[in-house]
Amino acid sequence: MSYKKLEIWQLAKEIVLETHVMTLHLPKFEMFEEGSQIRRSSKGTKSAIVEGYGRRRYKNDYVRFLIYAIASNDETRDHIENLYETKSLTDEKVYNSILNKVNLLGKKIYFFIESVEKQHKSPK
Repeated sequence: MSYKKLEIWQLAKEIVLETHVMTLHLPKFEMFEEGSQIRRSSKGTKSAIVEGYGRRRYKNDYVRFLIYAIASNDETRDHIENLYETKSLTDEKVYNSILNKVNLLGKKIYFFIESVEKQHKSPK
């Protein structure tokens, strides 16, 4: 199995792509401030899932990187909310689409962590 088959990775990838496109339409000053931050945090979520998967043999490492993924996802949520509340992002449909996916991903990662903790076969 590959990390690309993980539902959480697939959703994280959607968020990265949608976020990237959204930032291309921000005011210029935001492209290098909040736009840069949200691109990095969304990519960080996806990358943490990949790195955790690469360490899946070791339960504690796997869980640690999944927790990093949740933290980066929370950061992405904060950035999208900042952009919308400051009216740098005015497209409500785009905002809701990204926000809904970020909220869903946070829940899915949380439940995935619970599953890893319960089913993992290697010792701590």
